[in-house]
Amino acid sequence: MSTERTVEHPDGRVERVTENTSAPTVVERRGGSGMGAIVALIIGLLAVLVIGYFLMNMSRSEQVESNAIAGAAESVGGAAENIGDAARDAVPAN
Repeated sequence: MSTERTVEHPDGRVERVTENTSAPTVVERRGGSGMGAIVALIIGLLAVLVIGYFLMNMSRSEQVESNAIAGAAESVGGAAENIGDAARDAVPAN
């Protein structure tokens, strides 16, 4: 079944429109495949792993730095002891 209607435009044009109402209406739905969510999840996991790696290395760096400072302090202590021994040996005993 068709329906005719007339449309008058402000500029004076007259348009006749015929609509076919017996034709079925087709509705298209497009859905995502979900790949975007999967990619976002993978990127999120990678970001967590990278951040964890850097935090663990920072902790190790601080431990290495602490060990280096302790070793240097021990070396300075040993050097001071050697200087004390040398000074004691240099002064003749009375």
